[in-house]
Amino acid sequence: MLYQITNGTVAFGDKVVLDAINFEVRNTEKIAVIGRNGCGKSTLLNLILGEIPLTRSDGDGASIAKTGGVTIGCLKQMTFDDEHVTLAEEIKKVFQPILAMKARMETLLAAIEKDAKDSDVAEYSALEERFTYLGGYRYEKDYELIVKRFGFTPEDEKKQLTEFSGGQRTKIAFVKLLLSKPDILLLDEPTNHLDISTIGWLEGYLKEYPRAVILVSHDRMFLDRVADVVYEIERGHMKRYPGNYTNFMARKREDYDKQLKAYEAQQKEIARLMELVERFKNTPTKVAMTRSKLKAIEHMEKIEKPESFDDRAFFSSLVPEKESGNDVLQVQNLVVGYDKPLAKVNFEQKKGQKIAIIGGNGLGKSTFLKTLVSVIKKHSGTFSFGYNVEIGYFDQQMARYESDKSVIDEFWDEYPTMTETQVRNILGGFLFRGDDVFKNVNNLSGGEKVRLALAKIFEARPNFLLLDEPTNHMDIVGKEALESLLKNYEGTVLFVSHDRYFVREIADALLVFTEEGAMYYPFDYTEYERNYGSGEKAKTGDDALRLHAPSADEAEEKKGKPDAAKNYNNPGKERAKRERRIAKLEELIEAGEERLAALNDELVANATDYGKLAEIQKEIDQINAQNDAYMEEWEKLSEEE
Repeated sequence: MLYQITNGTVAFGDKVVLDAINFEVRNTEKIAVIGRNGCGKSTLLNLILGEIPLTRSDGDGASIAKTGGVTIGCLKQMTFDDEHVTLAEEIKKVFQPILAMKARMETLLAAIEKDAKDSDVAEYSALEERFTYLGGYRYEKDYELIVKRFGFTPEDEKKQLTEFSGGQRTKIAFVKLLLSKPDILLLDEPTNHLDISTIGWLEGYLKEYPRAVILVSHDRMFLDRVADVVYEIERGHMKRYPGNYTNFMARKREDYDKQLKAYEAQQKEIARLMELVERFKNTPTKVAMTRSKLKAIEHMEKIEKPESFDDRAFFSSLVPEKESGNDVLQVQNLVVGYDKPLAKVNFEQKKGQKIAIIGGNGLGKSTFLKTLVSVIKKHSGTFSFGYNVEIGYFDQQMARYESDKSVIDEFWDEYPTMTETQVRNILGGFLFRGDDVFKNVNNLSGGEKVRLALAKIFEARPNFLLLDEPTNHMDIVGKEALESLLKNYEGTVLFVSHDRYFVREIADALLVFTEEGAMYYPFDYTEYERNYGSGEKAKTGDDALRLHAPSADEAEEKKGKPDAAKNYNNPGKERAKRERRIAKLEELIEAGEERLAALNDELVANATDYGKLAEIQKEIDQINAQNDAYMEEWEKLSEEE
C-alpha cells in the first residue's frame, strides 16, 4: 500500500463534498477516478497532493497514511522558473537528481578502487539501486522518445519557452512530469491537447509505467485501455470497482439489479407477512402467530432500495424539420487553409451518413468545417450542398463565447415566438433548471455553454449537423446522452472529434487528416483501428482514398490531367473485400454455434444453481443476438455476389 485515505470527509463550510471516503493506492495500480462534473474529483486530487485538509468529524477515525518517502507528481505542479531557457534546458532540469547521483557514484567508485571502505560500498550500493529505479541508465533515451512522441522537433528543442503556445507549454510540462517518474502519477484530463497518435502512445506508456497512476478523465477508451481499478464518486460517496471502465459499468449495473431484486423480494415478503398480521390480529387463536410474524419482520436485516443511476443529463429529440435529398455534400479538389494550403479534400456524403473527421492538431480539420460554412475562404476546388439541406453548425469556440444576457434571454432572443413555458422546458432538457436559467452566460462553465449552444442549434431542427468537437467540456454522462441523440438522429452528421469512443459509437465512415493529406475511409473506427492501429500514422490502402495539398510542382505536373480513379470504387477490390468479410462471418458464426453447444451442456450441469443458470442464459442470449446479426450481414453480402 502506497497511499490510503480512511473514513475521510472533506467539507467547505456547511457543504460536504466527499463523505466517509475510503481510497487506497496499491503497488503499480492504474486507478481511474470518475464521476460527473463537480462531483469532487479535483477535490480528491487536491487532498492527495496535500493542498486541502481532511475534515475530521465526530471522532470517526478519519486518517491519511502513506509509505515513507513516496513521491507524488501532478501536472499542475510543474512550473517554469525561467521563461527564457530553451525547451531542452527546461525539460532536462528533471534529471538533476539523477545527474547528482551519477556524479556521487563516480566519486565513490574512484574512492572504492583505492580503499574499499564498507561505508563507501554500502552508500554506492544504495545509490546504484536508487539510480536504477529512477531510470538513470536510460534517461537520455527516455528524453528523446517522449519529446519526439509529444510532437517536438530538434528545432523546437532550441526554442525558448516564450515561443510556445499555451497548449504546447502544457505538453512541455507533461513531458517533464513523465520524465520525473514519481511513485504516484496524478493525471487530470491527460488527453487534452493531445492528438490521437500521441494518445495511443500514452496509453501504452502508462500501462507499462512501473509505478502507480491515478487518472481523472472523460476519455472512456483511454480509461478502458489504461485503468485496472475504477473509483466512482457519486452523490459525495466513493466506491471501488476492479477492472477498466467497461467492467465498471457492467459491474455497477449488475450490483444495482441484484440489490433492486433483493429489495423488491424482501418488500414482497414483508407485505405478505403484514397481510397475515392484519388478517388475523383480532383472532384470539392466532395471536402467537401474528406476534411471530411481526418479530420476523423486526429481525430482518433490511435491504436498502438502491439509488438510481446518477444519469441526469440533457435530453432532447432531434427530428429534422425538412428531409434533404440523397446527395447531401459533394467536395471536389477542395484545398483548405489560411495563409497556406493545409489539405486537399475529395469525398461525397449521402443522406443519413455520419462521418467523423479525425487526425492530428493543426492539420485542417476545423478549417475544413469553417470553409464549408463560409467562415473562411477556400483556396481552390469546389463544394456543394444537395437539395433541401439545412445546416446546424457547432463551433468549438462556442464553449468560450460571451454574452451579458441570462441563459433564458440568450435562448429566447433566438426563438422569440415561444412562450416562457416552452423555453424553460427546452432549457430544462439541457439541465438548465429552476434558477439556472437566470445565470449570466459569461459566468457559465465551458460545459454549460456547450449545452446552451446545442440547445439553440437543435431547436432549429436542421437535417445536416456540422459539429466541431461537441464533446469538449462534457462529462461522461453528457457524452453518452449526446451519443444516444445522434444515433437516433435521422439526419446527416459530419463531425470533428478527438474522442475515439464517441467516434466509434457514432461514425460509419471516417475522413482522416494526416501530415501527408486527407484520406477517406468508408468504414467505422473499429475497422480503421483494426487495419491501421489507433496510434500510428494511417497508411494508404485499398479502402482509403489518399488526398493531399498539392505542391507547386505537382500542380504544374497534373495540370490538364484528369483525376485518378478512386481506389475504393474498384469493383475487383470491392469483391475481394466482400469475399474476405463473408469468410470471416462464417468463422464467427461457427465459433458462436460451438460456444452455444458448450453453454447448453452447462445448463444441464447447473440445473439447480439458479444464479449460474441466469448467467449462462444471458450469454446464450447475447451469442444468439450476435449470430443473428452476423447471419443478416452474411445474407446481405451473399446477395451482392
